Amino acid sequence: MPSLLPSISSLQRTPVAREIRQKMLVFSSFQDSKSQDLFNELCFCLLTANFNAKKSLEIQGKAGTLFLTGTEKQISKFLKAMGHRFPNTRARFIYLAQVHKDTLRDELFSINGKLEKREWLVKNIKGLGFKESSHFLRNIGFFDYAIIDFHIIDILAGNKVIKRPKNLNKKNYLAIEKKLQVLGNKSKLTLGELDLYLWYLETGTIYK
Repeated sequence: MPSLLPSISSLQRTPVAREIRQKMLVFSSFQDSKSQDLFNELCFCLLTANFNAKKSLEIQGKAGTLFLTGTEKQISKFLKAMGHRFPNTRARFIYLAQVHKDTLRDELFSINGKLEKREWLVKNIKGLGFKESSHFLRNIGFFDYAIIDFHIIDILAGNKVIKRPKNLNKKNYLAIEKKLQVLGNKSKLTLGELDLYLWYLETGTIYK
């Protein structure tokens, strides 16, 4: 933990911090968005699981209204043409999620508890686990969720903040999230902000 704090502190005094603040403002703007805009962001998070975030962003940008109105077959054909690694599976997830496209805001924003919001997504949106649900919630302005993937595990294990888990089940996910919350408190960052700093330290890039 101590070795990470100076690295984060140093980044907070660079242009990276300004870029992260701007990104957080974009995320915050989703708090006033309609359900279909939230659904579009949900689709982005479905696309990123075990796939490239930059390419997922490109796909999201070119999809237009397809994710809202397309059939499973149409979405699959588009994803295949765009080079997604799992076109059929992701098309299935997006198509099944369409049932929430007009109600997602009301369904999600009516849930008060932090854990309950994420649990609702895991239960009701096929293809979203804890990591993808946390990613989606952060991207729409809920900043008290940790997005834990192999990049984050690598940097935490490499700095002896955690022992590398054998798997990322719910118990391990929540335990690592608590460790990240301590780091965030020490850095005066929300978990949503902290993720972007750690992602930058590990990859040298900032993506949503």
